[in-house]
Amino acid sequence: MTSPGNRTLRLLSILQQRRHWAGGDLAARLGVSLRTLRRDVDRLRELGYPVAAQPGVDGGYRLAPGAALPPLVLDDDEAVALTVGLQAAASSAVAGMAEASVRALTVVTQVLPARLRRRADALSAMTVPAAGGVWGAVVDPQVLVAVAGACRDTERLEFSYTAADGARTERLTEPFRLVAMGRRWYLVAYDLGRGDWRSFRLDRLSAPRGTGQRFAPRSLPAEDAAAFVRSGTDARSAAHVVEALVDAPADDVRRRIGAWATVTEQVGGTCRLRMETYDLSWAALALGSVGAEFTVLSPPALPALLAEWAGRFERATRV
Repeated sequence: MTSPGNRTLRLLSILQQRRHWAGGDLAARLGVSLRTLRRDVDRLRELGYPVAAQPGVDGGYRLAPGAALPPLVLDDDEAVALTVGLQAAASSAVAGMAEASVRALTVVTQVLPARLRRRADALSAMTVPAAGGVWGAVVDPQVLVAVAGACRDTERLEFSYTAADGARTERLTEPFRLVAMGRRWYLVAYDLGRGDWRSFRLDRLSAPRGTGQRFAPRSLPAEDAAAFVRSGTDARSAAHVVEALVDAPADDVRRRIGAWATVTEQVGGTCRLRMETYDLSWAALALGSVGAEFTVLSPPALPALLAEWAGRFERATRV
């Protein structure tokens, strides 16, 4: 007979496989008597698992929902599926899902056996997301997990960082929080080399590694981490607000670039398009991809860029 501890875990795994189990079937699966089965069920209840019992000829046991989610037992395939699903959800644009998914992914990854982690990584690498379903910058889930773990454990973190101008530096930080904002992930951390707080884009961060050194959290000079990132990006960027009238139905324009712009229906089968971008070249590409006539309302720099491109394209057609 197996030990009570191992048998209890086995019982929990079996109960999760289907809604109802007859007592005799459960006892047979575990290789124990009905009396021992009842003791094992009581042990599960003491651990916080709400196991409901139904007496009678058709009676048995089932794992009922409780007031709180108890620890779960997953088989190999379920663990891999959960990990891959959380990795995908970490790139979700659904409000609140990305942050929660990273926290859950951090918990799962730290206990996932290496063989299952390799399976999950291989499956993720071979999975292609649908067009328009990912954020503007792709972040390696393992980078997210490593950084989130350092934030949780208040462990100093080293990593390589590539700035907007391409300069690459090594940073030693005291990580504070991860923030998902504007289709990007940011790490808010105290930069020990600069002696000040910084926010780092995770798509520019690579090779994160914990130092094993713990630290006492400092006081953040902002209301919260999101406010700190927002103030920094607002100060650093001069985002262009692009507005244009497009001679096409709003639904047609939304199907092409609706994920990146706000499209409002106008009279006469036209629409008004509005988008924010740090690069006017992207706005020019988006408007050109619609395949319809359009009139730029703002900013003034965009018509000049379009004229420059028009000249370049016209010269490219000469034979």
